[in-house]
Amino acid sequence: MSKVRTALVGYGWWGRKMATLVRDGAGKIEIALVVDPSEDSRQAAGSEGFRTAPDIDAALSDPGIDAVIIATPHTFHTAHVRAAVNAGKDVFCEKPLALTAKEAEETVRLCAEKNRVLGIGHERRFEPAMKRLIDDARSGAMGRIVQIEANFSHDKFASLPASNWRLDPANAPLAGMTATGIHLTDLAIAILGTPEGVSVYCDRLVTEIPQGDTFGAQVTFTGGGNAYIAASLGIPFVSRFAVYGSKRWVEIRDKSHVEAPTGWIVLTCDAETGQTVTEEIPPAEAVLSNLEAFAAAVLGETDYPIPVGDMVENTALLECMGRSARSGRTDTVAGQGGG
Repeated sequence: MSKVRTALVGYGWWGRKMATLVRDGAGKIEIALVVDPSEDSRQAAGSEGFRTAPDIDAALSDPGIDAVIIATPHTFHTAHVRAAVNAGKDVFCEKPLALTAKEAEETVRLCAEKNRVLGIGHERRFEPAMKRLIDDARSGAMGRIVQIEANFSHDKFASLPASNWRLDPANAPLAGMTATGIHLTDLAIAILGTPEGVSVYCDRLVTEIPQGDTFGAQVTFTGGGNAYIAASLGIPFVSRFAVYGSKRWVEIRDKSHVEAPTGWIVLTCDAETGQTVTEEIPPAEAVLSNLEAFAAAVLGETDYPIPVGDMVENTALLECMGRSARSGRTDTVAGQGGG
């Protein structure tokens, strides 16, 4: 197999971005079929030269399809991933993997039993500046990691009708935290390890989104350290991720949304100098890098770099955030470890 032939299930905003990146790239992955129940979406995909089908069964029954990319509304993720794995396909799923820790654990277990590769749409780990930061934090170069502060917010969805699935409480129980903040909790887990407890603030300040448009979460970790994660759908785009260590702190600021990356600004301060240094990192398509890493794992060239245990822990943390937001109390993260 020279390339991984995939079926892309879901040709909405994000599905179209992935399809364009894969089509224009010359890597290890190709899109052989686009699946979407919407006739308009299929026509749009067809106009871009993709073969289309209205139902996922067309992909699952096609022996020429090696893997499936799931870019459907969140409530479909678990069923679609399991159907693909049971059909003998490797799976790349957009985040969140599931909406409950139990579903995530069962999905990870099924993939292991069927010997299938499971990829996840956490492209932030593949951004050049972020990858360097994670490596430095894990290596000890930054000293003892004390705290993480991060915010990933935008107002892209503020004008969507309340009926849109991206605002629907069933698909987005924590509104922007479900779609954007979850990237930051994933990065925090990559650096600080297993989450232990969380306290969540939520409010409806700008929009009429019933579950709230502004969330803040204070997360503690079993190995020590804490993270403050914020996500709002009521303010202009901002994305910053700061890690504070005893030897060095680093803050990464995105110049633009990952939908159309234009690079990053990195601020660094070492304990030795006490001086803050600013660096500019040129743009890169982390979404494509993630898909290529998935393809390399399917081809048996290397392991997929995001551990499935992290996927489960992040889902468990998201679920725990929902409990804390509803109760107003600190909650304990369940379903840790997962695989």
